[in-house]
Amino acid sequence: MFKFPRPTALGQLRFGGRLGWARGAAGALVGIALAATLGLSLPHAWHWPWIVAPVGASAVLVFAVPASPLAQPWSVLGGNMLSALTGLAVGQLVTTPMLAAGLAVALAIAVMTSARCLHPPGGACAVVGVLAATAPDGGWLALLLPLLLNVIALIAAGWLYNNLTGHAWPHVPAQAPPMPPGTWAGMYETADLDAVLEEWDEVLDVNRQDLDSLFRAVERRVLRRWADDRK
Repeated sequence: MFKFPRPTALGQLRFGGRLGWARGAAGALVGIALAATLGLSLPHAWHWPWIVAPVGASAVLVFAVPASPLAQPWSVLGGNMLSALTGLAVGQLVTTPMLAAGLAVALAIAVMTSARCLHPPGGACAVVGVLAATAPDGGWLALLLPLLLNVIALIAAGWLYNNLTGHAWPHVPAQAPPMPPGTWAGMYETADLDAVLEEWDEVLDVNRQDLDSLFRAVERRVLRRWADDRK
């Protein structure tokens, strides 16, 4: 029988301890409420959506993992808007719905990567763009304007809430302090880290500088423990 793996200590660290989820949940409440309020300001006669579903996924990233490279302001803005535009363009050019949806997401990934704004909810925006392309005249505007207002509100709420709760946003990578001389700690160079990342050939959802600072912090903790053991 299949069993789901148990959460690891690293998973607990990433979510900020036992109450990290509460901070993220409260932030999402604020961000989505603000996005919805701004969306509701659109004239009701236009029958446009007051909130676009992918914004909910963006809120999870912005408030639950604000240090992620995928959750930074440009990723939220560019990832959602460029993907929606990509989906609209594909939907206009490709008449087979299944092919259009797949092609839109594939191209959205390429566009986001090229623009350095990779953002998972962008894939959903690309699909929504394909659907909006088949709507009556003005359907594309019914997607772009509410989405833009939602995203702007979410970014504003993310900037205010994250910074007020002690999480600099946009994220500033931690600077590792110099290691004490004459010990094994700090012997690796950043070139070694780059080489290992190159060998792994995987996209990691963490800033390279944050990885380096994490390793240095582990080394310093080991040094302190060894010093305590010698007393």
